[in-house]
Amino acid sequence: MSRLLAASMNPPNRRQFLSRSLSTGLAASSLAIPRFVSASTLGLGGAVAPSDRITVGGIGIGRRGTYDLGCFLEQPDVQFIAVADIKETQRTGIKGRVDAHHNNSDCDTYRDFRELLAREDIDSVLIATGPNWHATAACHAARAGKDIYCEKPCTKNIVQSLQLAETMQRTGVIFQAGTQRRNLPHFEFACMLARTGRLGKLHTVHAQPAGMKTKMSGWLPEQELPPIEQVDWNMYLGPAAYRPYNKAWLDGFNFEKGGGLTGGGVLEWGSHCVDLCQWAARADTTAAVSYQAPKDGRIVAEYPSGVKLVIRDDGWLPLGSCPVRFEGDTGWIETGDSGKFVLSSPELLAGRQVEEIGGYPATFHVRDFLDSVKTRSQPRANAEAACYAHITCHAANVAAYLGREVKLDQTTYEFIDDAEANRLRGEAFREPWQI
Repeated sequence: MSRLLAASMNPPNRRQFLSRSLSTGLAASSLAIPRFVSASTLGLGGAVAPSDRITVGGIGIGRRGTYDLGCFLEQPDVQFIAVADIKETQRTGIKGRVDAHHNNSDCDTYRDFRELLAREDIDSVLIATGPNWHATAACHAARAGKDIYCEKPCTKNIVQSLQLAETMQRTGVIFQAGTQRRNLPHFEFACMLARTGRLGKLHTVHAQPAGMKTKMSGWLPEQELPPIEQVDWNMYLGPAAYRPYNKAWLDGFNFEKGGGLTGGGVLEWGSHCVDLCQWAARADTTAAVSYQAPKDGRIVAEYPSGVKLVIRDDGWLPLGSCPVRFEGDTGWIETGDSGKFVLSSPELLAGRQVEEIGGYPATFHVRDFLDSVKTRSQPRANAEAACYAHITCHAANVAAYLGREVKLDQTTYEFIDDAEANRLRGEAFREPWQI
């Protein structure tokens, strides 16, 4: 796949166009009747002028989305103006929080996210639905011209990963996957050492998946369906295969995660850790080509460059959750969510001060997204990087599910001479939710 279009090729976005038009109009009418304009409208007193604000709507703001929302609301140039959710309690709860923050009652609520996307006054969307909806909602948002911050995992399978990247490239919108560790100093430093040759020739990268269990979608007994205004069950299912209402599905975080493989498997933390490994290995535009069967709690994959990816849960230093380790001919580094790291040699630090931030906050990642919305430059966790990191995770899940080695063609992203594995590349989606 070609690289995403350069920022210089992107036309001004809607906000930039309106801002320029407004400036021209004000200049032309400067001798007209005097107007009294509020300080906030002019951007005085620390306020952000409306022309510099980014209007945001939320789609599916539940547990993780509530945290993300807080990170957005921290930013002075964000105006959150709408939320769409299939649950009435979440719609009203988010509206209350947003209205209290902005000291108004302007946050509109929708049950159908397509009504939110139809609004021309919304610049960007935060998508924090369950994983079943991520890619489908993102592609709808892109076609509506909205920039997108989308929680992980972003896709359900290999085919959907390719569709996501292609849609973002074709529409020219800004897309940021919710893999916030790309914008934390210690992870950035570790990847920099690997990318710049400070560890010597890189030969192995290690990622923690937080489990490798995979299973196919199941079926639960039917329960009484709530009123549609309380819970829109059909919209919740969306592109997934139909099944009768059961509250356990409604609240199940792993529902339809990854090509019908609902257990999460490598995809769960691999969305973060494998993503960091690919950044370190300069593999943001490709995926691993071969995936061995799980053995002794490990899946070993190999990139076209010859760098090996080891996916494992054990043997890590006590550096917090979501650890990664990068090994070269002359050195190594390991780090995790504690914000700390361990080096093979203190010389690798070279007097550099790396800020220690633990707890994997998303604030820096959200800021990266918002800055990219304004500059039209690509954020760190852009659609292309997310696409190939997810493909590597999906392919590793296929190897885990089948219990044998699989090989991936780097041109077609099909499994080589393997019909059984290729049946897991994608899945049929319900009407009208095909991408």
